[in-house]
Amino acid sequence: MKPKKILIAEDEPSIVLSLEFLLQNAGYEVTVTRDGNEALRMSEREKPDLIVLDIMLPLLDGFEVCRRIRENETLGHTKILMLTARGHESAIEKSLALGANAYMTKPFSTRELVKKINELLTTAAA
Repeated sequence: MKPKKILIAEDEPSIVLSLEFLLQNAGYEVTVTRDGNEALRMSEREKPDLIVLDIMLPLLDGFEVCRRIRENETLGHTKILMLTARGHESAIEKSLALGANAYMTKPFSTRELVKKINELLTTAAA
């Protein structure tokens, strides 16, 4: 069985390194982008099963990336996990209203993150 594809859209190098290492060790195929425009381009090209999406990205923020992915016929089914330092209720509500499947704040527990990703990808297959 082919490994599930995860796109990480994050501009903080230390977080990218830990996420990439963590998710590859969990058996996922991982692609990394560092800005919102690149996240959209790579989503189109790679057709990931899940996107770990930071809200505060250069060029195009995570809210706009999420909105555009949900409007895209070929990507609309993609699971989106918002991962951000913004823990405000309004940011959470906006993320979910735009179509994010889940929301986690930084700093995050690596175990909880992998658990949440596994849950999202398992419900996708169900």
